[in-house]
Formats: sequence, C-alpha cells, structure tokens
Amino acid sequence: MIHPHTELKFISDEVGYGIIATDFIPKGSITWVQDKLDAVFTQSQIDKMNDYYKSVLDCYTFRNQKGKYILCWDLAKYVNHSFKSNCLTTPYDFEIAIRDIHPGEELTDDYGYLNISRPFRAKDEGTKRKTVYPDDLLKYHQKWDKAIADAFKHIKEVNQPLFSLLSPKTVSTINKINTGKKELDSILICYFSG
Repeated sequence: MIHPHTELKFISDEVGYGIIATDFIPKGSITWVQDKLDAVFTQSQIDKMNDYYKSVLDCYTFRNQKGKYILCWDLAKYVNHSFKSNCLTTPYDFEIAIRDIHPGEELTDDYGYLNISRPFRAKDEGTKRKTVYPDDLLKYHQKWDKAIADAFKHIKEVNQPLFSLLSPKTVSTINKINTGKKELDSILICYFSG
C-alpha cells in the first residue's frame, strides 16, 4: 500500500502517470508496504497467461529476491523510476523516504533494485547513469545502504500512517535496529540472480 498522502497524476508524455505527494512526507517515512492485497505471481503462473496479461504484468510488477512478481493492488504500481529517487526499498518489504518529500513532488524509486528482466534507457536526469540494468543492485547497493541507514534513523521520529500494515516480525526488527540490537540488513538481500 502506498502512503496515504499521495495521488495519481499525469506527469508527462514520456513517463505517463506518477504518484504525487499531497502533503509533506518527511525523511524516514514508510512510503510503501507490501500488504496482503498485493498479488504475488510465480514465473510459471505468468507463463500460462495470455499475452495481454503478460504485458500488464511486465509493465506493473517488480520481482522480489525470490523471483516472484509483485503486483501492487493500489496506486503504488504507478511509482516511476528516477536515478535521483526519493524512496528506496528495504529488505523488510517496505520502502522508506530517503529525504523529505514536499507536496506536489513525485515519489520515485530507482528501478535498478527492482530486479528488472532487461535493461532500459531511462529519462535523462543529468546523471552519469542513463540506463537501468538488471544487475544495478550489485553495483550500487553500498550507496543505497548508506541512504537507507541515514533515513532509518528517523523512522520512529515521524508519523507513520502505514505502520499498522507491517508484520509483527518487521516491527520487532525495526525496534531491534533502532535500539542497536540488530544491524540494518543490506538492500543487497533484495537481489534476485535468476
């Protein structure tokens, strides 16, 4: 489920629709949680579908570390890619804002950690990276780990409207990380090598 202070809005002809913040979302906010309504598909299930369903799933799913395809049931499926993303995934089935997100600003992910099947050339944002590759997680995980760790320090300080959707195990993990009883796992855990 996507953060409730968001809405779907047309961005441009190049990227189509995206998710816009309707209110201030501070750094450390959980911006998305994989919840019980999200659909999970195996490759064998997708292989049995017709081309229409395959094209929809190709556009709107990401793969988790087990190689399963996740289709978000709500607006979360419209979060666009950015090489300068303001949200990053964690190894705990939720995403976190790695900087403050202001009203009217688009929520974005770096698709490089979403286990894409094939490379694609993304919108030019003036960065050195121009193409998203299936193995970007192997190349950039240390940079992303630092950004996640910096945001994670604020997770208990900010209002968390999605906190009730986290599993008890995830809540326990967050508490252990915040009290120094556990290390924050690397985003590299999210990598699917298949």
